[in-house]
Amino acid sequence: MKVSKPGNKTNLARLQGGRIASREEGMTTLGLLILIVFIGLFAFAGIRLTPVYLNYLKVAGVLDGVYKEFDSQNASREAIRTSISRRFDVESVSEITARDIKVTPQDGGFLITAQYDHTTPFISNVSFTVSFDKSTLVRR
Repeated sequence: MKVSKPGNKTNLARLQGGRIASREEGMTTLGLLILIVFIGLFAFAGIRLTPVYLNYLKVAGVLDGVYKEFDSQNASREAIRTSISRRFDVESVSEITARDIKVTPQDGGFLITAQYDHTTPFISNVSFTVSFDKSTLVRR
């Protein structure tokens, strides 16, 4: 028979109960369920917010397109408004109309500003409100 050393916990456990107490590792079912719900809420929020940001990318693309078309071309305010309206129709921009875009004279050109809020429902009476503000200066 082997004699165990007094400081060895494994041997001490064998001497006391005849078996080694093992420690279980891993995730419990409740922990897994909480993790799945947490990840699911973030995924659902991403699904709800993706169309909102895609619409904003369309608006930003329209303003960038107007900038590329009219920068340093001595454009008039009416020509810029017509281009914005046409581009909104082609891009099928929703939540904001071409009339909501502000075109104001500034520093030898026109400042084009798209500023709006988009609210989308999330769960029950909880919703997300996202504010967007995009400006472009078209020089004459």
